[in-house]
Amino acid sequence: MTDIDSLAEYVARIAVGQYTHIAKILLDENATNTSVFSAAKQDAKNFLSLDAGEEPWHRDGWIFQAISWVAAYKAGGVVITKPHMIMAHKGFDGLKLELDDSGNVVGVVIFEDKATENPRDTIRDEVWPGIEQLEGGARTNHLCAEIASLLESQARRFPDLDVDAAIERIVWQKARSYRVAITVPKPHNTDTARSKLFKGYDLCAPGPRSKRGAETMHLPALRTWMQDFAERVIGRIEAMT
Repeated sequence: MTDIDSLAEYVARIAVGQYTHIAKILLDENATNTSVFSAAKQDAKNFLSLDAGEEPWHRDGWIFQAISWVAAYKAGGVVITKPHMIMAHKGFDGLKLELDDSGNVVGVVIFEDKATENPRDTIRDEVWPGIEQLEGGARTNHLCAEIASLLESQARRFPDLDVDAAIERIVWQKARSYRVAITVPKPHNTDTARSKLFKGYDLCAPGPRSKRGAETMHLPALRTWMQDFAERVIGRIEAMT
């Protein structure tokens, strides 16, 4: 199986609601194949298909968020929010808890995932203002609620986890960092160009460099690639039993 087919399989499993199965695979845990209900398969196919005349922005954005979620797990994820199953979701694109060697929560990484044909404009006009607002305390109640939900989902894995103390440490001590993931065309596919692409990151999120994560996915023809990939994912869904 090629890398693109593996990725399509992962996204297909996420689309039918089996993200925990993919998480186990990415964490090298035992993951036995599980059956898929026909209704879930049909819902996932509808989810990834476009009606006549429908613009692809929301579908492509969801696909990229799913790919970003996979990349985050492969990079060493342990406690990450599950992928959204609603396109154009208005919450955080993703959250990842940072743990110390004792399993204590010491921080949170906030994801910003953008599938766009205009990466610099999107970063400058959408991503930086959003991060700057978070740094200034905006959406703190929303952040607290999502962190609490994520922590509570880990109660079995971390039975001694103090949810309130973890939230206080993250929110009030501002123990947060960011992970900006964005699609880029050919002009941004060099180290120098990528550096310019993220110009201003240190101004909206001041502090140590480790606070500012940045990842790119090179797609010369974004919409064409997304359409082909969506069809590949649908094919994987249809092959599920």
